[in-house]
Amino acid sequence: MAQAMFDIETPALSVPESLKAAVQHGEVFTRRWVVDAILDLVGYTAERDLAALRILEPACGQGAFLGAIAARISASCRTHNRSLLDAIHAVEAFDLVEQNIAHSREAVSAQLISDGWESSDAEKVVCSWIKHGDFLLQDSPMAPADFVVGNPPYIRLEDVPDGRMRAYRRACPAMTGRADTYVGFYELGLRSLSPGGKLGFICADRWMRNQYGRALRQLVTRQYSMDLVLTMHDVDAFQEQVSAYPAITIIRNAPQGEAIAADTTRDFDEAAVQELLAWVTDCKEDLTRAASYHAARLPHWFPREDSWPAASPARLAMLEDLSDRFRLLEDETTGTRVGIGIATGADKIFLTDDRDLVESERLLPLAMVRDTTSGELEWKGTFLVNPWSASGQLVDLEDYPRLAAYFAEHREKLGKRYVAVKQPSRWYKTIDKVDHSLTRHPKLLFPDMKLTIHPVLDGGGLYPHHNLYFIVSDTWDLRALGGLLLSKVAEAFVEAYAVKMRGGTLRFQAQYLRKIRVPDPADMSEEVKIALSKAFDERDVQAATEAALRAYGLDQLPD
Repeated sequence: MAQAMFDIETPALSVPESLKAAVQHGEVFTRRWVVDAILDLVGYTAERDLAALRILEPACGQGAFLGAIAARISASCRTHNRSLLDAIHAVEAFDLVEQNIAHSREAVSAQLISDGWESSDAEKVVCSWIKHGDFLLQDSPMAPADFVVGNPPYIRLEDVPDGRMRAYRRACPAMTGRADTYVGFYELGLRSLSPGGKLGFICADRWMRNQYGRALRQLVTRQYSMDLVLTMHDVDAFQEQVSAYPAITIIRNAPQGEAIAADTTRDFDEAAVQELLAWVTDCKEDLTRAASYHAARLPHWFPREDSWPAASPARLAMLEDLSDRFRLLEDETTGTRVGIGIATGADKIFLTDDRDLVESERLLPLAMVRDTTSGELEWKGTFLVNPWSASGQLVDLEDYPRLAAYFAEHREKLGKRYVAVKQPSRWYKTIDKVDHSLTRHPKLLFPDMKLTIHPVLDGGGLYPHHNLYFIVSDTWDLRALGGLLLSKVAEAFVEAYAVKMRGGTLRFQAQYLRKIRVPDPADMSEEVKIALSKAFDERDVQAATEAALRAYGLDQLPD
């Protein structure tokens, strides 16, 4: 379960009346079949001697996980001829809300008594297992756990009172920026694992891709093994309808090994999860697909703390394979570089189509997004009013009286820009410098926002505006590279990493273009290069994709 659970100013355990409504509003109860799936996935099964193992639940709520844990411990003790009291230290669960503690204790006690244990023994273990406290702010280190499971709270840190927020940040270094509290539960949950121990959470998956999850991703990639990600965005996993974008993650305290990526439809249910569990544990096939889920085995998880890709399991397997076999697009070896066009901070002043506005040598032909629409560069006559010399310095306005007069006319607006306030003597500079060598250099241009990838060749002569990204290379034939990047294979990289806007529009920003892996042009056959160049010239995406598949050594592009 997930809940808000804070006091107003200090890390005390009491929850003021003003927050009780938020606590109740934030409670989300996990369905039993989802709980059982998580316990199965981490290996917490009744066949094992669970009394000799230790399981931790950081935020137990009203006992969704604890009920299942108690049932399994009960069965395990019977199987292994143990007393229930042998399991008195086998569980540690926390919650800040007193009524949740009371409810959980009652539910677990009822479970144990119904399983035939003495009520006195049930009371002893329940009082030992379930504690009123804040998992994130424990005074002393906890004993290592073999398992950490649950549905941790996901409350924005800015909604947490200042005193507790500061305490959380001190206790959880990965809780950076505008992190949700669940980041701290992941971090301390992982740090609580014994060697080989497993964490199984159902939680919002936003930390895998957004900025505030970067430190947590770094922790996982450097110290743990991401064993499984089961995306359940449309699944009825909770007792109430919530928009949480949940995923089950299984993370192990061990070096990274094989990983499983799985995705589901809204029809994924208890029966389907049992089929998937059988494939996970018993089947060695790399891919499986059913009506309500599909999954893929990966040799390892993605090794960097940058945003992890989002795609179908089969696509993720392909991307990981290509990432293992090929270099990044931006590469010193081939002299290939990705960049962005010039930002001025005042386009209405610095951009013009008037050839006589200032001295001609102070007008730089500028490529705009609208010039790329057809797939061929068709310049519409936009210039940058250019304050930069060929040496990269601001020009002396005394040398250009018309430029000086034009900038003086707009000095008030130019001077209010942040870049001018910071450097008042350089009030007429653009945000970015002009790199005059880029104008002469052939380059591929990419509009920032587009439904599909759209490389356009500039043979040299134009400078890109900041809504265009560019690629230059010392080695590549840019027509062949353009064909490769026109393909659906290249687009798959961007689609997996990029922010997708309303209507399916993708952002083709430098950070996403840099994720693309490409073959070494020296290793590509002339036949493939010619096919890519021809496809690029003809804007034939299908032909580009077919040639790209050959270049990458792929049989097909998975859905």
